[in-house]
Amino acid sequence: MAEIKGICVPTCTPFDSTGDNLNEKALSSHIERLLEAGVHAVVSCGGTGEFAYLSEAERRQIHQLVAKQVRGRARFVAQSSAVSTRDTIENAKFAEGLGADALMILPPYFEGPIMDGVMWHFEAVARAIKTPIIVYNIPQNTNRDITPDLFSRLLQIENIQYIKDSTGDFTRIQQLVATGGKVLNGGDTLAFPALLAGCPGLIWGGANATPNEAVRLYDLVTKRDLDAAAALWKALLPAQLFYWTHDYNSSVKAATNLLGGNVGICRKPALPLPESQVTELKSALLSLGRPIAATAQ
Repeated sequence: MAEIKGICVPTCTPFDSTGDNLNEKALSSHIERLLEAGVHAVVSCGGTGEFAYLSEAERRQIHQLVAKQVRGRARFVAQSSAVSTRDTIENAKFAEGLGADALMILPPYFEGPIMDGVMWHFEAVARAIKTPIIVYNIPQNTNRDITPDLFSRLLQIENIQYIKDSTGDFTRIQQLVATGGKVLNGGDTLAFPALLAGCPGLIWGGANATPNEAVRLYDLVTKRDLDAAAALWKALLPAQLFYWTHDYNSSVKAATNLLGGNVGICRKPALPLPESQVTELKSALLSLGRPIAATAQ
């Protein structure tokens, strides 16, 4: 069974200039950029991939493209959530059929059940598949919080070992690590301290913009070269703070474009950053010492 660790990037989803259609060429080029940087896993249709604004056919198209391109070069994680358990199982089986190394699953996230229903949901999905599940906790968006106590219960299910925690709460990260489960930090502003706290990896949306730096940070921490890691983190942190205090997906796409990528803008209703914020973002990126493009689109 493949281990999920290191720098796991929930890839941005590029669209054409209208925002109505996927740009497969740009997506393939962006995935290649991530792989060349040495990322350890690519996550398809995550939150940073704007899955909430994709049709089911588009999600499957992206899963297929990522699975084909990533296979043998990095781990492939497919975000396979749906509001209903039935649809989640169907999505999970589809991704499992593509050879996904793990499936990232949210709790039911609209008019959701009480927490016993959340537990039932994960149990049912886990029974239906053999692929490891990464429980996806982002309560600010789902209104359902996978607490350390609930995660401890979920760990009793055979193929649940992991949680992606996107609370951005360092106390929570440490509580989850103490359960003995494998915690993949999803809060960009905590990437460095989360690794120090015992997280085996990061599912890091902001790494779309800076995959080389993200991989280097992980390598430095792994080698326990903490002075160099702290210096690199000091350079990375201003952008992470920007992402988390502005429209997240629009910010990550803008930063990726400014640093030499080509992922376009978000699908509406998410709007491009106004010029005043692009200027602020450019300032946040200066500490990286990288060339910055004139425009963010």
